Amino acid sequence: MSKDPTPKTETPLDRAHAAMLRDMDDDAARLGFYGRLADSELFLLLEQEPDGRGSITPEVLDLEGDRFALVFDSEERLSAFAETIAPYAALPGRAIAAMLAGRNAGQAPDRQIGLGLNLGVAPSSILIPAEAMDWMHAALTATPEAGHARPTGFFAPEPAPALTRALGERLAALGGSGARAWLVEADFDDGSRALTLVLSGAPEAEQERLARAVREAALFSGSDLAALTTLFVRAGSNAARDIARVGMEIDLPARKPKSVPAPPGSDPNAPPKLR
Repeated sequence: MSKDPTPKTETPLDRAHAAMLRDMDDDAARLGFYGRLADSELFLLLEQEPDGRGSITPEVLDLEGDRFALVFDSEERLSAFAETIAPYAALPGRAIAAMLAGRNAGQAPDRQIGLGLNLGVAPSSILIPAEAMDWMHAALTATPEAGHARPTGFFAPEPAPALTRALGERLAALGGSGARAWLVEADFDDGSRALTLVLSGAPEAEQERLARAVREAALFSGSDLAALTTLFVRAGSNAARDIARVGMEIDLPARKPKSVPAPPGSDPNAPPKLR
């Protein structure tokens, strides 16, 4: 019998899960669910309190030979499942995907670990197999391909509301980089034309991170535009002025001062080790 879902408030993951269930053949809704899972803070149920040395031991549920780590999108839902005070680690979904991918590498299929989300305590209760979590990690960590063609002209883009919204949300989540962004159609000297996100004034040290975020946003927007091109130009350059005249600008937050270092486990590139 299912436990009472707590809290009653619908969460973003509930909505993304419901959209996916409405049509399991809808690739956009399914990609949207994985994108939301990656960006959500999740509460991973542990066997015991973290040891303080960067290692954690997740509670693993064995269901007829399939194994699942247990996560919840709120502390209240974790408590409703555990029915007692239980140790947990709060991590972004992308960090948990990285941990599971590292743990599953080289393991026999019956020893790999998938993800159990909100089991029995929410409308978004779902078992996600290990291979799906491996795909999610691979999608999140793929390196954007560097373009070699040079742009020769810029034009107003066709409306792409889902992509524009996804780009705005993803880039805003990175915090202020001091850049400005426009969506344009661009012609290149190899004869191609592509929908392109142009970032002006982005520090060189942040360009790889921004390009990865753009690729990720395009992929998980569920649009047909996953091959979105990313272009960096100097602020105040002739190209930047041309782009500003025809492009669709995407609002980005202003640069923020450096904050205190993130707690261990919050960086998906250096997740806690599973034991």
